[in-house]
Amino acid sequence: MDAALWVTGLAGAAFFISHLGLAHPPVHDRITGRIGEKGFQGLYLLVTLLILGAMITGYVSASHAVYLWIPGPGVRHLPLLMMPLAFMLIVGGVTTSNPSALGIGGNLDRADAVRSVLRITRHPLMWGLTLWAAVHIIANGDLASLLFFGGFLLTALLGSLHLDRRMAATQGERWQRFAAVTSYVPFAAILSGRQTWGWAELGRPAAWGLGVFAVLLALHPYLFGVRPY
Repeated sequence: MDAALWVTGLAGAAFFISHLGLAHPPVHDRITGRIGEKGFQGLYLLVTLLILGAMITGYVSASHAVYLWIPGPGVRHLPLLMMPLAFMLIVGGVTTSNPSALGIGGNLDRADAVRSVLRITRHPLMWGLTLWAAVHIIANGDLASLLFFGGFLLTALLGSLHLDRRMAATQGERWQRFAAVTSYVPFAAILSGRQTWGWAELGRPAAWGLGVFAVLLALHPYLFGVRPY
């Protein structure tokens, strides 16, 4: 395995470990006790950017000829099917106030706490990133992509579970009421009858998500050197 693959893998592991490690309550509380919440956020951002830089540099420089499986035509075009949903969740997750996010647990008591993409999953941003990472791993089939996108995949999946446990421990019954009408797994609350679709609320994130998808689809060959269609 060449050096760039090692860098990609180690940086991906560091991305996962740092995100969950810094968010771990004892670690978070110890750091904020010394440098404050704003200082912690600055440190978190700095660590994230440094590791992302290493991940991207390693991935771009790594050999993409080490295949774990050979993706066929249908598999290679899987992102075209899944990325519109991924972008809808990402855009909705960014633009919708989420009571499950750190720092805004007070929104748990709002009457409209569950709306828009939160009806699909209480972690829309994380699941959007999960879909993005998963379909790119499957569609590429090479070791470099597994190491690079795998870091995001593990961070998004396990990070949201970690956040659920933290909110349950700190918010108690308020969190239980919110969790009872939402779901970790996308669409589970809707399919079980605990939540409704709310079609009107999904219109804006769906439109913006499709718009972002269309723009990145057109620019993909120029930004990333790969034509996805």
